[in-house]
Amino acid sequence: MNEMADRWWSINEICKNHGVSNDSVYKWIDRHNMPAHRIGRLWKFKKSQVDAWVESGAAAEPGSGASPAPTSCICVPLPRPGRTSKLSNRLLDNCPGAITWCC
Repeated sequence: MNEMADRWWSINEICKNHGVSNDSVYKWIDRHNMPAHRIGRLWKFKKSQVDAWVESGAAAEPGSGASPAPTSCICVPLPRPGRTSKLSNRLLDNCPGAITWCC
């Protein structure tokens, strides 16, 4: 492999190559064990390692790319019985049975 192909890539180069934002890459490093190396305050990447990691499916969110289901819910005040709003209906749809009255 020639020296140019095996060089260290910056986060901006990785983002441009894979069509994602810096935030996505930082999330992948933190939550999905993306192969990255910290050099001082900078992150550096080997393109071949990142490509293999992406091809393995490790970058995908659980559940076919959809957002994962919430694992915990917070107590949210709901309107009085008989009065609903779009927000309270959406909360109930996304977290059934976990929304309670707050005092």
